[in-house]
Amino acid sequence: MARRKIEIMDTTLRDGEQTSGVSFSVSEKLTIAKLLLEELKVDRLEIASARVSEGELEAVKKITSWASENNCLDKIEVLTFVDGGKSIDWMLESGAKVQNLLTKGSLNHLTHQLKKTPAQHFEEIKATIELAAKHNIKTNVYLEDWSNGMRNSKAYVFEYLDFLTTQKIERVLLPDTLGILTPDETFNFITEVRQKYPNSHIDFHGHNDYDLGVANVMEAIKAGANGLHLTINGMGERAGNAPMASVIAVINDFLKEVKITVNEKALNKVSKLVETFSGFRIPVNKPVVGANVFTQTAGIHADGDSKNNLYFNDLMPERFGRKRKYALGKTSGKANIQKNLQDLGISLNDEELKKVTQRIIELGDKKEVVSQDDLPYIISDVLDSDRIEKRVIVENYVLGHAKGMKPSTTLQLRVEGVMYEAHAQGDGQFDAFMNALKKLYKIHSKRKIPKLIDYAVRIPPGSNSDALCETIITWRREKHEFITRGLDSDQTVSAIKAAEKMLNII
Repeated sequence: MARRKIEIMDTTLRDGEQTSGVSFSVSEKLTIAKLLLEELKVDRLEIASARVSEGELEAVKKITSWASENNCLDKIEVLTFVDGGKSIDWMLESGAKVQNLLTKGSLNHLTHQLKKTPAQHFEEIKATIELAAKHNIKTNVYLEDWSNGMRNSKAYVFEYLDFLTTQKIERVLLPDTLGILTPDETFNFITEVRQKYPNSHIDFHGHNDYDLGVANVMEAIKAGANGLHLTINGMGERAGNAPMASVIAVINDFLKEVKITVNEKALNKVSKLVETFSGFRIPVNKPVVGANVFTQTAGIHADGDSKNNLYFNDLMPERFGRKRKYALGKTSGKANIQKNLQDLGISLNDEELKKVTQRIIELGDKKEVVSQDDLPYIISDVLDSDRIEKRVIVENYVLGHAKGMKPSTTLQLRVEGVMYEAHAQGDGQFDAFMNALKKLYKIHSKRKIPKLIDYAVRIPPGSNSDALCETIITWRREKHEFITRGLDSDQTVSAIKAAEKMLNII
């Protein structure tokens, strides 16, 4: 049996832009529209509300101009209003050819907001549809608050739908405007509409106030809906709309009786671009597009993945243009580390692996996640420390830095079991530390502290401000030069660790 086609209409640029604090520029709207149609391959775009602003009009003109040149103007839709033809005039100026007419889908909204009878409302809707047709503008009709209408004024909803069957419209758009529906209600309500109007094209527009947006979409499809309205990253008013990425994954994996044209592989790319343009951050645990959703943290999971992919499911990251990662932190086991080492082409023996694992666990207590980019630095630090006998320990230190005062350090140093303490100031915290160290050695030792001749700091490529930091110090002792390295998430501490290695070498 042929699979039923489901139209995917993206409303990120209209309903998604109603997310609090979000406003796309003209160029951003055009870029997103192109990406949604050309790469993600959605069927339709709702890009704006009529009569909102001059900026909105300019954006729609840019998009319709591009769409006209690329033979996809019929895929561009604009939200309009029953306003005596003002929205139609706006449409004509913008170049758009499909209106999504906002009307009242519940008696409650009609009575209290418009203060009109159904007959009055239907007459005005009919005039708007006829005016649009006169100007070659196609009409889809939104039944605003339809879900509450089905709950509380079903007779009105069906009276209205009866009227719409007499009008020249393309689609009936059924929104759960306030995100109130349960999956059972969604199925039952759309089934009723589908059975009563078998020839109508029905779209479902779900909101996510109870986090049921994806579940409701599934039930809408099962009940016979022809189209869905979705947004990138689930953007939208209040808790947002049904999210594009999750819905596409659900359809492809669980609803084999229908087909869609959306390109899964582009979901992550589009998601990241919209995140950047909107400033609306994607939660790290958001399915499909969140930063952490293809990252295994527990060592037992990495071990299972090495043994016949025991912790894999059908949501393979490659489907969405992503890669599986194995986090390095305090819950990491050897299996996580081995997975990352394989990616880097590095091999360690069992003893070295054990020491690197322990070091990552220690760092994970201070820094939640250690990245794969950090790993070569950690290995270098561990193997470097391995060859130095630790007879001198920087036991404690207090670093002070206050505006208008010289940085200072109080240092406790344990040398072969004996504790020494000194206090000093310097031009910076590490300089103060070195001055305290020199003071101790001048009093208690015949040895001189080597001269620091070079000091370099590195963080792994692509890291953020919380990255592990490697400090590489070159020392000169008489005519001999040598290098020590320290690793920590704090730059001054990493330098102190490098200095501690120097003390043990001398």
